[in-house]
Amino acid sequence: MSGMIIETAKGKWEIVCGLEIHCQIISKSKMFSGASTHYGSDANENVSFVDAGMPGMLPTLNEHCVYQAVKTGLGLNAQINKYSEFSRKNYFYADLPQGYQITQFKFPIVGEGAISIDLSDGTTKDIRIERMHIEQDAGKSIHDMAPDKSFIDLNRAGVGLMEIVTKPDFRSPEEAGAFLRKLRSIVRYLGTCDGNMDEGSMRCDVNVSVRPLGSDELRTRCEMKNVNSVKFVMQAIENEAKRHIEVYESGGTIAQETRQFDPSTGQTKVMRKKEFAHDYRYFPEPDLLPLVLDDAYIERVKKDMVELPDAKKARFVNELGLTAYDAMIICENRETADFFEKAAKGHDAKKVANWLMGDFFAMLNEKKVELKDSPVSAENLGKLVELVTSNVINGKTAKDVFAIMAETGGDPEKIVEEKGLKQVTDSGAIEAVIDEVIASSPENVAAYKAGKTALMGWFVGQVMKASKGKANPGMVNQLLKSKLG
Repeated sequence: MSGMIIETAKGKWEIVCGLEIHCQIISKSKMFSGASTHYGSDANENVSFVDAGMPGMLPTLNEHCVYQAVKTGLGLNAQINKYSEFSRKNYFYADLPQGYQITQFKFPIVGEGAISIDLSDGTTKDIRIERMHIEQDAGKSIHDMAPDKSFIDLNRAGVGLMEIVTKPDFRSPEEAGAFLRKLRSIVRYLGTCDGNMDEGSMRCDVNVSVRPLGSDELRTRCEMKNVNSVKFVMQAIENEAKRHIEVYESGGTIAQETRQFDPSTGQTKVMRKKEFAHDYRYFPEPDLLPLVLDDAYIERVKKDMVELPDAKKARFVNELGLTAYDAMIICENRETADFFEKAAKGHDAKKVANWLMGDFFAMLNEKKVELKDSPVSAENLGKLVELVTSNVINGKTAKDVFAIMAETGGDPEKIVEEKGLKQVTDSGAIEAVIDEVIASSPENVAAYKAGKTALMGWFVGQVMKASKGKANPGMVNQLLKSKLG
């Protein structure tokens, strides 16, 4: 059971949580204008007359944003709605120059779906998606550049967003964290959002309430806006749930409100009392026609779909013999999964996975480099594993060869050849070394024969040392056992 039960002196409580995730759509231009979406430009560099809310400027829908939304909907195993329409959500804020946001209200482009998440106890759980709609982002208010002024940057205004709304299916911070990691993995695989929470291209609003364990009521919830990391989302859920319990147990009531999570204190604080939908005076967007998709369009998007993490994971387990855990770690990131498949092609996939998750990841960490900049290529990692599997070198030598590869980017076959590291598998040559070791240590031979069998390790060590680590360890063990009787 993955749910988190909070127990106090007065009783047991259960968390009820739903998420709203805003994913910035990967597209060269904005949702309703031709301005660039490039991140990191100078303030107000990427702003068209439409984004600035100039009178008489009309929005034009970016077809690529629609394509990306349909692709994401299919990745969420969700219903694609052939009919959807745009609405105006009216509110006044300095970073919203039009005075309204173009969004989808009653008729979203994507309907119900579900994502399966993997939990630490080995179980999986389906999280239901309620809907996904597309809308334009607001600009950015900057409050820390001058003590008495706020600055507005409209570069982000009008950038396409997908808002994914879940059902209140989360019962613990762990489940919410697993869901966000899974969602991020899916949109990155699809190439529809880069999932960078620290840059704000994926932001999460967290809705939390609690109820007595065993009850199925839905109590008043509070929303925490724009939480910008998986870790903070998990902390926000736990702290807000505990706050609700304290209020209820002291006889108080929870007000529906919007709160802000402060990472420095780990606490939430009130931003504003919660608005209701009627406060926004939604009405159909008069400048945009309803969006109508046909089956052929949806089929075309389906044809462009890549293999998603769950399907890839299942294939790695069933066809390549990986454990479910290894497959989950490798498939979380599309680049890692692609690298692994290249490295494993024609080699022992399980051994390749062990090397990848062990020495290879450790090397990337130590060098502080991304996978794409790895000095060791996928092909060369595969070749190294093959050298061990086919007994050309042993495991210890392989680690030495890998260290050279990490420095030079060299081909392991050439390194083994040039440095004369090939394993000795000629039993005659190994026997000669064993005879020398046995002849030079009669006391240990006598002790071994008298029952001190732990000395076998010492003999193996001596033979390996004498052969400069090149003797095949399996053969050394076998021959020693027969020689020592």
